[in-house]
Amino acid sequence: MTIAIVGAGLGGLALARVLHVNGIDAVVYEREPSRGTRGQGGMLDLHSGTGQRALREAGLIDQFHAIARREGQDMRLLEPDGTLLLQEDTPEDAPLERPEVDRADLRNLLLDSLPEHAVHWGLAFEYAEHGLLHFADGSSATYDLLVGADGANSRVRALLTDARPAHTGQNVVELGIPDIDRTYPGLATMVGRGNYWVLGNGQSLAAQRNGDGRVRIYLSFYNTAEDWFATSGIPFDDPAAARTRLIDLFTGWDSRFTALIAACDDTILPRPISTLPVGLTWPSTPGVTLLGDAAHLMPPVGQGANMALLDGALLGLALAAHPGDFSAAVKEYEREMFERTSAAGRQSAHVQEILTSPDASRKMLAFFQPDES
Repeated sequence: MTIAIVGAGLGGLALARVLHVNGIDAVVYEREPSRGTRGQGGMLDLHSGTGQRALREAGLIDQFHAIARREGQDMRLLEPDGTLLLQEDTPEDAPLERPEVDRADLRNLLLDSLPEHAVHWGLAFEYAEHGLLHFADGSSATYDLLVGADGANSRVRALLTDARPAHTGQNVVELGIPDIDRTYPGLATMVGRGNYWVLGNGQSLAAQRNGDGRVRIYLSFYNTAEDWFATSGIPFDDPAAARTRLIDLFTGWDSRFTALIAACDDTILPRPISTLPVGLTWPSTPGVTLLGDAAHLMPPVGQGANMALLDGALLGLALAAHPGDFSAAVKEYEREMFERTSAAGRQSAHVQEILTSPDASRKMLAFFQPDES
């Protein structure tokens, strides 16, 4: 009985690891030629009840604690005029409720926990039929259970639903400042050890300290069209001119914030944001299921990676609890996953609504510090 996992992201690897811990073999097929083919993005905050729970089930929680950044839980929230609304600094003995971890470090932790032969690199999934996976290079492989862990643009998803990601009205530009403590110590002090958010006027600036000393900066433009980058006047092929144009788009903001943009290096990336419908389900289908972004793509507000990791862990546990009965395991997994990720999707959509509102900073402050009276 062959379990095939398409996609070596966090969710697919968590599934493979939990299966391995329970003595069940699986094969992961990944289109990238190797683990180091491309960068894996910035930091993730792993929540104690979801992402960290998955790592406990995978037997990796101690290794995770060794690479997690407690201080990454720090938060600063400001308005565009520079008003500081919230500053939360994490004590050295604070519990690891939502520590940050470098996405690449977490992926490597999962990869290193698997047998060397578990991941087959350089195989781009094309389609499946009659128990066969077909890859772009013309090769094929058999399967009894196919798990689509292949992300936002999943090809496996089409076997279960016609749903496709839709643009949210948010477009993001990613930039970064390498080695900020040495190159711009003043800005490093301003950003702090964790997350730094400035919200307002239909835009936001989020700066995030990474474990390698780089600060990643995400400039978000809300209520914008899917083709907004084509009309924005941002020349992505000319980094210096792109920085100038981005500073112009933040005219009226405190000069400290535009100084962050000016200090960035030449890696400037456009990232349109899309999501799947909240509460997406499908009829349970023998031999195939989905996890992570392939199943419930959400806006990037802290839920996606946590849900994907827990999807993988819980599917692995369901398969271990129903040896040889893939249908029963998948039904059990999907029932729980649909309910859990629908709730997470609604919360993510609520946060997205706050970010798009005219008084986003004040509403976000209320979200972080709800009135308990």
